[in-house]
Amino acid sequence: MSIFAKLRVGVTTASAEETHALARELAAALPVDTTLALHGDLGVGKTTFVQGLARGFGIEAPVTSPTFNIFTLYRGTRTLVHLDAYRLENDHQIDALMLDDFLTSPWCLAVEWPEKIAAWIPADALHLDLGITPEEKHTVRLR
Repeated sequence: MSIFAKLRVGVTTASAEETHALARELAAALPVDTTLALHGDLGVGKTTFVQGLARGFGIEAPVTSPTFNIFTLYRGTRTLVHLDAYRLENDHQIDALMLDDFLTSPWCLAVEWPEKIAAWIPADALHLDLGITPEEKHTVRLR
């Protein structure tokens, strides 16, 4: 079963390592120049998922939440732009960030809190719902 088929059904992970492995598998299958919209509440593992993507792109630098920086740029086999839109008030503020200048092909833009800038998210973006179960396992599902 392909990673996309698995994610459409939904995947549950029991550790950060399992979430990293899932994201690394997705990283290997992503088309060039892809936007990932990562939906979910605080603490569901969005940044953990992006850490796995980074490892999948050969990025060894520490990956942390870019909340106060708004976005962080990482370079590996693919440019990874990790955007936390939580503090953005509207779609127009995204233009001031000049993200397009940093999207050097091949790239992946991983957006946490994409609902804050919904009109700006490309129509072909992949939307992932991340959650947590009562047993404190993490879930990832492709819409």
